[in-house]
Amino acid sequence: MGETEAIPEIELIIKASLIDGKRKGACIFCHEYFMDLYLLAELKTISLKITTVDMKRPPPDFRSNFEATQPPILIDNGQAILENEKIERYIMKSIPGGHNLFVPDSEVSKKIENLYNRFKVALVKKDDASRNRITSILAAIDEELAKKGTRFLTGDTLCCFDTELMPKLQHIRVAGKFFLDYEIPGHLTHLWKYIKEMYELDAFKQSCPADQDIIHTYKMQQQQAGFIKMKSHEELESPTTTLSVPQK
Repeated sequence: MGETEAIPEIELIIKASLIDGKRKGACIFCHEYFMDLYLLAELKTISLKITTVDMKRPPPDFRSNFEATQPPILIDNGQAILENEKIERYIMKSIPGGHNLFVPDSEVSKKIENLYNRFKVALVKKDDASRNRITSILAAIDEELAKKGTRFLTGDTLCCFDTELMPKLQHIRVAGKFFLDYEIPGHLTHLWKYIKEMYELDAFKQSCPADQDIIHTYKMQQQQAGFIKMKSHEELESPTTTLSVPQK
């Protein structure tokens, strides 16, 4: 063995696009763990391999290895880690450098925990009350960022709360606008500054799905639940990604 050990290769299997079955799909958990591992790869504690799987037509070897398991799936030296909570724990405890991403902060945890559920309710109800509940949570996050005065949720370096929150904010921006005509209020200036910081990071840009995939995913969910019947056109569009913020 040489003086320096080879850095481990970690494979993350993520859902592929529902449109083309190849590019990144719109799964918030896949996005979250992709960001976590990308940050560690940037620090050179691991090398990272991302594999997309078309869950409508999974390859035979995927079916034989994982049966009906849905990505994300983390593979480390032949060991497969399934289920979101186990993946999160494994990144924290077993991936080199992973413990640095996990910063305890009960206030931040409390403020962000219900955001995505509120958004999902709003997609069903489509009323002002449910939109206002989203805004209330975003306002609390804005207030927390203002109080702390830091680039990110717990300090000036990224942590697990950032990689958890930002995929959800992206879905709220893109799908919220499309289905609810909802926009993150412009007066939440600390939140918008935070979003701009996140948009400038390679870890976010490389892991972020296209707007078309986000819209298509929710459209399929709503059609399956019988909430809407609309023709899809986003599969005909060239993929684009929203990475802009409102001008001051």
